[in-house]
Amino acid sequence: MALPSCQKLVWPTRDRRERSARWAGRMVLLIALPLLVAAGPVIAAPTGDSDPKAAAFMNQLWSRALELLNKKAPAAERQARFRELFHDDFDSPGIARFVLGRYWRTASPEEQKEFLKLFEDYVVYVYTARLSDFQGEEFKINSARSDEGSVIVSTDVLTPGAPTPLKVDWRLVNDDGVYKISDVIVEGVSMLVTQRSEFASIIQRHGGQVQGLLDLMREKTASTTQ
Repeated sequence: MALPSCQKLVWPTRDRRERSARWAGRMVLLIALPLLVAAGPVIAAPTGDSDPKAAAFMNQLWSRALELLNKKAPAAERQARFRELFHDDFDSPGIARFVLGRYWRTASPEEQKEFLKLFEDYVVYVYTARLSDFQGEEFKINSARSDEGSVIVSTDVLTPGAPTPLKVDWRLVNDDGVYKISDVIVEGVSMLVTQRSEFASIIQRHGGQVQGLLDLMREKTASTTQ
């Protein structure tokens, strides 16, 4: 499976950077949590859509996510559901290898295996803590287009009271006929590229050793495995 290509970083204004930062953690959750009943704001149909199946995939996941966000389920339930969907609807192995970057090649097989497990725990730990930030945002799908072996679903995120929507692109890869999310690009900034930079900085502070990152991730995510 091809890994997502790096996006050109178009740095937004400070106000939009702050909004982007707030949304960076929430966007994954809005599409990833399984629900029993679809509910929520109307999501417009895409215009000029070249891949209706990709748009339908995103539309369905968003609708399923909204009820749980409004329901305010217990943290343990949110974690369990997000972990399940991260397995099912995200290219988790590809994402993990990408964010570790060049250090994936220098890591031992044992470190690679542990990183894959800890990265899943890390995603669950970080993003389920941000569920409470949902503020009634709505989504508009603008298009779904092919791009370097993947599909980009372009959307507007409409926040109540905000003068302009956020531009959010979702990169999907086709895994044996099933779509999986491989990146979220907020205002031109790839969340994978951002995470890879953060992890690289941690590893560099530990003398270039992946074990330093693993130790930190293990400490941070201990509560998700208890």
